[in-house]
Amino acid sequence: MRFDTITHVYFVGIGGIGMSALARYFKAIGKQVAGYDRSQTVLTDELINENIDVHFNDDEQTIPLAFRDTNRKNNILVVYTPAIPKNHSELNFFRQQEFTVVKRSQVLGVITSMHKTLAVAGTHGKTTTSSILAHILKTANVNVAAFLGGIARNYNSNIILPVSEHDVINVVEADEFDRSFLTLFPFAAAITSMDADHLDIYGSGEELKKTYQQFASQVDEKGLLVLRSGLQLQPVKAMTKFYAAGAQAEFYADKISIRNHRYCFNFHFPDGVIDNLSLGLPGRHNVENAVAAIALAMKVGVKEEDVRAALQSYKGVKRRFDIRYADVNCTFIDDYAHHPEELRAAIMSVRELFEGKKITGIFQPHLFSRTRDFADEFAASLALLDEVVLLDIYPARELPLEGITSSWLMNKIKHDNKILLGKTDVLDYINKHKPEVLITLGAGDIDTLVTPIQQLLEKKYSVHELKNHRQ
Repeated sequence: MRFDTITHVYFVGIGGIGMSALARYFKAIGKQVAGYDRSQTVLTDELINENIDVHFNDDEQTIPLAFRDTNRKNNILVVYTPAIPKNHSELNFFRQQEFTVVKRSQVLGVITSMHKTLAVAGTHGKTTTSSILAHILKTANVNVAAFLGGIARNYNSNIILPVSEHDVINVVEADEFDRSFLTLFPFAAAITSMDADHLDIYGSGEELKKTYQQFASQVDEKGLLVLRSGLQLQPVKAMTKFYAAGAQAEFYADKISIRNHRYCFNFHFPDGVIDNLSLGLPGRHNVENAVAAIALAMKVGVKEEDVRAALQSYKGVKRRFDIRYADVNCTFIDDYAHHPEELRAAIMSVRELFEGKKITGIFQPHLFSRTRDFADEFAASLALLDEVVLLDIYPARELPLEGITSSWLMNKIKHDNKILLGKTDVLDYINKHKPEVLITLGAGDIDTLVTPIQQLLEKKYSVHELKNHRQ
């Protein structure tokens, strides 16, 4: 596939985090870009503000004329996400008219094949790790192009564009959904976790692991594969090393402590140690993510001083332990966690930072199949909260499964303080119950509640503080 003859790129599902990054990439290199998405979001609003034509009704007649001109098919590329249903009329129009129609992962594979690529894969941890890695390279003045699965706060974007087309190093989040990451052949890669997930695609955790094995085998033989300590794969052609936090490995962090709400640690690598690094992300799992990122950065020649400066200035990713409001009355955190292990990590990080505080969690399960497959694990993780608020399951690409509901999941949670709410009731509940530490959790449309909750807390407690001041 070549892009030099392409003048127009149309995205079916443009509002997805990975799709929107590609849309921004093609816009930046001079292509005309437009697309469809099912619903309007903050991200689609940003794309529209960037002069990208986005619409929200599935109708081939709403596709801009320049993108459905059958006489110019050779100059038009259509990109879609596997989350789009098979009966989607726009996608079927392009197929029936024999336009060039490709998956997002195929396009990313072509882009990353042009330059040296560093990839981060894993059931969880890959967004934070890849964004730390991209920030380290950018701080070191490497000509980096990054395609991320979240909005990096340092750049307020899910993409970092290279300053030129020469000597580019790509950083890419390698997504296991639909086996997408098998289009990548990176120079170096990290695998952060291989916990069972996407069983609607893979059928079993063992099949998922086989696909990770295939991904690992695609890493360049002159490159590097770093695995989180404890992960087990068969040997591959690339040199393989392990990383850890609080335990020894080829790359590891020790002397981990919290000072002024920042994690401080020493980073050990085969040739030495970088001491007294400082990271502003909560949770030991994020120290571990930083270790993986540093290992990949050093493989392409990044120096100690750039690693130190980058970790010091790294601001995190939106919806990854994203502190949206904090005062003496309440702290509100938003997190994308949608797998039981991610929930556990987020909740335990809150416990560590806010010891002795009552923690209220609002969780929106994502996918009927995931809720079914990991119901007991979800119940165990949610039971770590002091107060559980459960929303209805967000279906995403799925139709309902009989008997799989939030009420069914609620009955599995061994907890005395739990409640099932509709999204429209959340603000009133928060207003009445005055949580000490509140965390919203999930990968669905729970993010549409984040700003209203933040505004509610700002209004509620700013008025409260004003009254106290006047008294």
